[in-house]
Amino acid sequence: MGIRPGGGVSELNPLAEVRQARMAGIIWDEGFARVTDLADRFGVSAVTVRADLTALEAGERPFESSQLEAPLQKSSIGVRAAGTISAGDTVILDVGTTTTAIARALVLRTELRDVTVVTNGLNIALELERAAPRISVVVTGGTLRPLQHSLVNPLGTALLERLHASVAFVGCNGVDPEAGITNVNLPEAEIKRAMLLAARRRVIVADGSKVGEVELAKVCDIEEVTLLITDPTADPEVLTEIAAAGCQVELAG
Repeated sequence: MGIRPGGGVSELNPLAEVRQARMAGIIWDEGFARVTDLADRFGVSAVTVRADLTALEAGERPFESSQLEAPLQKSSIGVRAAGTISAGDTVILDVGTTTTAIARALVLRTELRDVTVVTNGLNIALELERAAPRISVVVTGGTLRPLQHSLVNPLGTALLERLHASVAFVGCNGVDPEAGITNVNLPEAEIKRAMLLAARRRVIVADGSKVGEVELAKVCDIEEVTLLITDPTADPEVLTEIAAAGCQVELAG
């Protein structure tokens, strides 16, 4: 390791496994980290940092295989969430299988008019296309991540930073009263946080298997969430702790 000019020990160019572990710790502590900042901190190129982040995400499952998990619970959550939308609302809809269930439920609400949905999910935009012109769709822009059909940074948050939406529905891989909302996917965690900050009502949608789990990248604290919509398979003791922390809880199904 090198020595910084001020005399402190730097983290320059450690072994890949050590570097990746330290990156994970930084992201966990700070909630996110920019590729350029990590490159400077570890004395490596941006290309190397992106490769490290990709390695940390190993094990992430494609969208299509995730659809097979808890389909009934996700459908129930989708119907409950879509039922809260009113004419004239602007809705931010995150990428994911549970949020896709929300999109499908919105399409079936044929009485709904003048709704705008902003999404970073290409598959969600295509689902909602069937409801035009009742539902207008705005895609955030950004860089494509094929595994989840999602758009992320660079340029993934530019539009979100200019919005004041009625509600944001955001999915995740972990909901815990102490660790907060977490996600296995590092690039998408930053987008999820930007989505929540861009909305007056901040709603997390997660099937019961995600409740009590903690994953790599922090999205936000539980106190920053307005509502958690989950299903009856969630651990009731954890749900009680989440509600005590100031987040409303609703069970779908």
